[in-house]
Amino acid sequence: QVQLVESGGGLVQAGGSLRLSCAASGRTFSSYSVGWFRQAPGKEREFVAHLSRITGGTTYADSVKGRFTISRDNAKSVVYLQMNSLKPEDTAVYYCAARPLSGPYTAAASYDYWGQGTQVTVSS
Repeated sequence: QVQLVESGGGLVQAGGSLRLSCAASGRTFSSYSVGWFRQAPGKEREFVAHLSRITGGTTYADSVKGRFTISRDNAKSVVYLQMNSLKPEDTAVYYCAARPLSGPYTAAASYDYWGQGTQVTVSS
């Protein structure tokens, strides 16, 4: 089993930065890739970023490329989403998710485990 716990959300002014963290547990975690999704009120859940456990490669949504970075620490037990140059349209609940080594990276249905979500609010 994989358990995910998110933290780091909050209120920030446009142009500012936040770092979200996703603490993972479970001995099988190394078999999973991880991703970040977000969902704004009244809108569909949106893919944000993905990190492959096989290659270490990353994938980003076009809307966040150049501003957001997904990474993990040396212990490989915490996944981060560094968010820079934040915009009001980045306001959403952000979710960390873990995915088996199959399925499309950008599809929420490909992920088996989800964190509780953390609110990010970017003011004008």
